[in-house]
Amino acid sequence: MDMPNLAVEPAASPVSALSDSDIVRRVRAGEHALFEVLMRRHNQRVYRTARAVVKDETEVEDVMQQAYINAFTHLRQFEDRSEFSTWMTRITLNEAFARRQKRQRAAVFAPRAGDESGALMETIESTQPDPERQAYAQELRRVLEQAVDELPDNYRVVFMLRDVEGLSTSETGAGLGIGEEAVKTRLHRARAMIRRSVSARIGAVSAGAFQFQAPRCDRVVAKVLESIQAGSSADPT
Repeated sequence: MDMPNLAVEPAASPVSALSDSDIVRRVRAGEHALFEVLMRRHNQRVYRTARAVVKDETEVEDVMQQAYINAFTHLRQFEDRSEFSTWMTRITLNEAFARRQKRQRAAVFAPRAGDESGALMETIESTQPDPERQAYAQELRRVLEQAVDELPDNYRVVFMLRDVEGLSTSETGAGLGIGEEAVKTRLHRARAMIRRSVSARIGAVSAGAFQFQAPRCDRVVAKVLESIQAGSSADPT
């Protein structure tokens, strides 16, 4: 008697297991919601690419959003010969450079006089650290303090008095009872030791710098999807 065929059809692969090319093909076919998968998959690289050109964090997000909209609008121009991430990087760089050039042109024609209040407000706004920058600053300060604490006593004291407290070379020498040349030598060596120590610490974590955290990722994705769904971007062409 023939045995029944018990073979089970393989389950459909989860979206997260699909390649970029597979997702692109499905988005082109009308599954526009899948574009979110591409955004979340590549947001970190797109952010760092934009951030390398544009330093203003708010403008970076604008660059990212427009770059994704540009990519969606021209998705049919993507060719499988290249990686989607490479294609997306080029689009992001083009948008970032265009934004920077536009800002530079605007700066040339910006009023130089008679608009002191506007310039003042811009200065105030640009110098206010956002929470992420405050976190970076705190971490860098912690790394520096650890490096200073590890210095030999004679070098640490000179560094603290000169670079942290701001005493002059003569004041530092007088306080420690050593000559100015000795102060300069110890300070030079202390700075070199700190550079090596900080570089070693920073080098170990440099790949984790400029992280595009989840809340910002969600914000960019939501705005791009809203724009796509509202029809402000045409179907991929």
